[in-house]
Amino acid sequence: MCLGQIQEIVNAIQQKGSFAPEYGIILGSGLGGLADELESPIFVNYNDLPGFPISTAPGHMGRFVFGTLAGHRVVCMQGRLHYYEGHPMSSLALPVRVMQQLGIRALIVTNACGGVNLDFEVGDLMLIEDHINFMGTNPLIGPNADEFGPRFFDMSTAYNKTLREVARKAAASLSVPLRQGIYLGYTGPNYETPAEIRAFRILGADAVGMSTVPEVLAAAHCGLPVLAISLITNMAAGITEKRLDGDHVIEIANSRALVLRSLVKQIVADIPPQLI
Repeated sequence: MCLGQIQEIVNAIQQKGSFAPEYGIILGSGLGGLADELESPIFVNYNDLPGFPISTAPGHMGRFVFGTLAGHRVVCMQGRLHYYEGHPMSSLALPVRVMQQLGIRALIVTNACGGVNLDFEVGDLMLIEDHINFMGTNPLIGPNADEFGPRFFDMSTAYNKTLREVARKAAASLSVPLRQGIYLGYTGPNYETPAEIRAFRILGADAVGMSTVPEVLAAAHCGLPVLAISLITNMAAGITEKRLDGDHVIEIANSRALVLRSLVKQIVADIPPQLI
């Protein structure tokens, strides 16, 4: 989508109210409840926005929620878009660009994913230090949107160092154990095979999931600092004999959602104003 089309979406959002969010938060599977904690929330459904794709994944509400969290104005994406839903990869950059045009100065991304690192356990939180794009494509393929960023851009600091330090300190203050590791993005919708998981471990992956990478690429392209946290909802294929099941993923995400929500709230409260 060009800037003009994105501006149409922004204008449609602004007709619902005068929004000036400081931070954007993308909520992963089973983690949408954070949006329910916003003060004075205003809901904007994706299907009310011109040309905006609809989220179809289980447990994803399909709306933006604007409000105040920990004393800061935020916009939560309560329901993200996934490549496996059939959306063009370029569409996965759209929500990030919309939030950037609304004025956010940092993006927080959460996801539910599978543990690849044999030292991890179900229910762990993992601070993403870097990623491996194993999706076979990129949301920025095609003509470059110069108004958002350069054709070629650096990814060495995509996961902002300052935000990661804020997250580590916030976790320590809450006595929340926080793993750190590498996230590998996989297309889905099927779970990975045991052989693929063994290969991903050799590549250096600590966790695997079906989101996040396209959003981070879009954010890096337009210069948005990113913080990303994974909730390990299952150990990946072949690590245990347990069959992988989407309902179980949501169940685990729901059971650990309060911990992640508390952590994100503390992070939002602690982000330094001089970040940018």
